[in-house]
Amino acid sequence: MLTRMVSMLLEGIFAAVTTCFYPDGRPYWNKLEHNVDRYSRTRLGGMVLLGSTGEAVMLSDEESREALRVARRAAAPDKVLIAGVGRESAIETIRLAEYAAQLEYDAALVRTPHYYRTQMQKREMLTYYQAVADRSPIPVVLYSIPSCTAYELPLEVVAELASHPNIAGMKDSSGKVERIAAIADAVRSAPRRTVQVTSIFQAVTARMTSADSKGAGAEAGAPANFVSAGELGVAGTAVAATLPKPALKTRTREVGFQLLSGSAQTLHDSLDAGAVGGILALAAFAPQAACEVYTAWKDGDPPLAREKQGRIRQAGLEICAQMGIPGVKHALDVNGYYGGRARLPLLPLTAERQGRVEALLGDIRN
Repeated sequence: MLTRMVSMLLEGIFAAVTTCFYPDGRPYWNKLEHNVDRYSRTRLGGMVLLGSTGEAVMLSDEESREALRVARRAAAPDKVLIAGVGRESAIETIRLAEYAAQLEYDAALVRTPHYYRTQMQKREMLTYYQAVADRSPIPVVLYSIPSCTAYELPLEVVAELASHPNIAGMKDSSGKVERIAAIADAVRSAPRRTVQVTSIFQAVTARMTSADSKGAGAEAGAPANFVSAGELGVAGTAVAATLPKPALKTRTREVGFQLLSGSAQTLHDSLDAGAVGGILALAAFAPQAACEVYTAWKDGDPPLAREKQGRIRQAGLEICAQMGIPGVKHALDVNGYYGGRARLPLLPLTAERQGRVEALLGDIRN
C-alpha cells in the first residue's frame, strides 16, 4: 500500500465531458480541447474525462491516454480533473490511474467491473477496489451506474470501502434519491479526511500546487526582470517584466466520504439527501444551469434551488437519461459546444428527436 494518501475536495458540479469525433469516427482532439477550454471559463468545480458520457468503452488504450493528455493541456489549473480509469481488471485500472497521476489529474473515477457480473460478489468487489485504491497514486472515486453495467454496488461494500484512506467518495448514477440517502446513511461513520482548500474554500488541484512549487506560476522561459534597451545596446529590444504571482495560500478542511449524484433531474433532492455535488452529462451542455441549482442549494435558498431544478429537470430526464449520448451530443451542438456524432453502434438522433432537444433547451442556453 502507498504510504502517503492525499484526499481531495469533490464538491460542486462537474461536467461529464464527451469525447469528440469526426463523422467517420476518428477522434477530433481539437474540438475536445475547445470544449474543455470553454468549461474552464464556467462556474464548474471541475471536469470528468472518460466517464460513461465520454464513451470510454469505445476508445482504445492509446485514445484514452490521448484524451486525458488533451484535456489536461486545455483545462484551467483551478478546475478539478477526474479521470475515468475503470477497466475490467484491477491491473489495467491501476495502470491508467498511474498515467492519470503523471498528468496531474486529481482523482480517478473507477466504475464497477461488470462483464463477469454473476461472479462479482461482495468479496470480489471489495478486493478489486481495495487493490486499486492501495496502488493508485491519486484518490479513488467509486462509480456505480447500473443502467450501463446492470450491476449496482452493494451498500455494505460501499460502507466498508468508505474507510479506505485513498477512497475519497462515490458517484452514484442510479437516479434514485432514496439510494443516495441510503448511501449517505451507510457512510456517515466513515473517517473524516483533511483536504487542502484555497482561502475561499475551493479545491486545491494538483496543477495549482505544481505551478506554485515552480514559483510564480510563470511560463517556462518567461523573463523574470525588465531589461532596458540601453542595457541591451543599440540593437537591443526591451523585454517586459513578468511579475511573479503571489504564492498560493491554502488552508485545510475536514470532509467525510463525498457522495456525488449522476442524475441532473434529481440533483436538488440528491443534495438534500446527502450528496455534495454532481457529475452530470447535463453540465456538459448546460453548465451554468446546473451550477445554479447547486449554488442556490449551497446558499440555503430552497425556493430558488427548486426553481432552478425545475428548469433543468425535463432536459435531464429526456436528453440525458432517455436519449443518452446522441442526445447529449446534439445538445452540445445546439448550445455552442462541439457535439458531433457518437461512435457506432450509437446512432444520431432522428429529426424528430433533434427538434425535441432544441425545444427542451429553449431557456437553458449557455
